[in-house]
Amino acid sequence: MTPVRAVSSAVQVRLTTRSTGELYVTEKQWLRATLSCCPWHPKGGCGFCRHGTYPRVRPRGTLIARWYCPTQRRTVSALPDALASHFSGTLADIEAHVLATQLGASLASVAMGRRLEIELPGALRYLSRVCKAVHKALTLCRGLLPDTMAHLPPTIAGFSTLCGEAGVLATLRHLMVRHLRQLPTPLGFNPSHNNPTHRTSGFQHQTGRDPPCAVLDPVNEPITDRSLQEKAS
Repeated sequence: MTPVRAVSSAVQVRLTTRSTGELYVTEKQWLRATLSCCPWHPKGGCGFCRHGTYPRVRPRGTLIARWYCPTQRRTVSALPDALASHFSGTLADIEAHVLATQLGASLASVAMGRRLEIELPGALRYLSRVCKAVHKALTLCRGLLPDTMAHLPPTIAGFSTLCGEAGVLATLRHLMVRHLRQLPTPLGFNPSHNNPTHRTSGFQHQTGRDPPCAVLDPVNEPITDRSLQEKAS
């Protein structure tokens, strides 16, 4: 199996994999995640090391691999492509909510129809927040790649002509890999775009140099580091 690569951005890294969220959980892919170097200190010497995992609510049983830089005093986590950043669930879930909202008669009707497992006022706030975040991300994508995207309306339906059946957000996570730290969550890794009061001081990617990469060890590679043997329970 070809190793799965991840690209660093701020305190999250993109774990490049075609796996769905469910397959990521079934295969416990976080156990095989490795990061070759510290995003802030690529030459080493900072004590960068594995730092366990943290859980996500959905898909159920999800754990995210994490590392720690003692010098920077920051953790770095590897987020698989299928999952939304700073939002619960998958990019496919987010995309379905936004598309339904764009095509629906009203936000309230969509909130009731999507069965978000929360009360209607909370569902309305959630849908409004996620739609604004995705609209902002699509607008920024148009500006970052104008030759390819400037003619597209900043909607899921508009971008589907470019991205096809693979899914708009999942495709953009791949196409915009060098810009993820600039793009707002749930597509990118920059939560400050969606919260003006929140400021980040993440790893700054230098022009012309790709961020450091992480990989998944091949399936037949034994896991020898006990710190990687977390259980999904």
